[in-house]
Amino acid sequence: MSISKNQLKLITSLSQKKYRQKHNLFIAEGVKVLNELLNSTFEIETLFCTDDFEATISEEKVVRISETELKKVSTLKSPNKALGIFKIPKEKAVQNSGLTIALDAINDPGNLGTIIRLCDWFGITQLVCSKDTVDCYNQKVVQASMGSLTRVSIHYTDLENYITKSNLDTFIADMDGENVYKTKLPKEGILIMGNEANGVSKEIKSLLQYKISIPRFGETQETESLNVAAATAILLSEFKRGY
Repeated sequence: MSISKNQLKLITSLSQKKYRQKHNLFIAEGVKVLNELLNSTFEIETLFCTDDFEATISEEKVVRISETELKKVSTLKSPNKALGIFKIPKEKAVQNSGLTIALDAINDPGNLGTIIRLCDWFGITQLVCSKDTVDCYNQKVVQASMGSLTRVSIHYTDLENYITKSNLDTFIADMDGENVYKTKLPKEGILIMGNEANGVSKEIKSLLQYKISIPRFGETQETESLNVAAATAILLSEFKRGY
């Protein structure tokens, strides 16, 4: 069996957000990512794989293809054994409890994917994103999340409205904030991480209660800022310290 022209057209189109939304589908690649998704509540539409990939789903949804065909549709530099088309699940209701990460206009797919993995690692079950944050079903995000997408509930919403309505303490990472290593942090709250180039917007900053900073220890103090995913990892570690 081989990939039909219509299937090829669909796979190609799903690299764009508007077609992912139109068809309510997204693409995932790689054995680890696919196995995570196949063993989750995510629903598979079609699985394209080589003969040596052990598919644990109904053969009706499996299309066996050659390595050459897989290379034609893959976005990976070194395509391995399979590519899957999955249905985008319905968003769950936002929970106003626990520790939540909120993202303000994160643009880089790799950063978002890494932050999703960090949420999974630190037991953060909910990630709230501004509407201009990169789509979590972008193929690069799915790949970078390494399956953690299946365990973190992701919401896209008006961030100002979300923060205004929440009764949780709100925190922002800011160079002028209080030293995070000397700050007593709560179990519950909202930690807002900002855009890679511009940080958190002025509109969001005006709504926040607390500013926390990650101090620089280098002798020259010339490093301008931390990568947003790296900063998220440090701050989450501190929020979870002692709990």
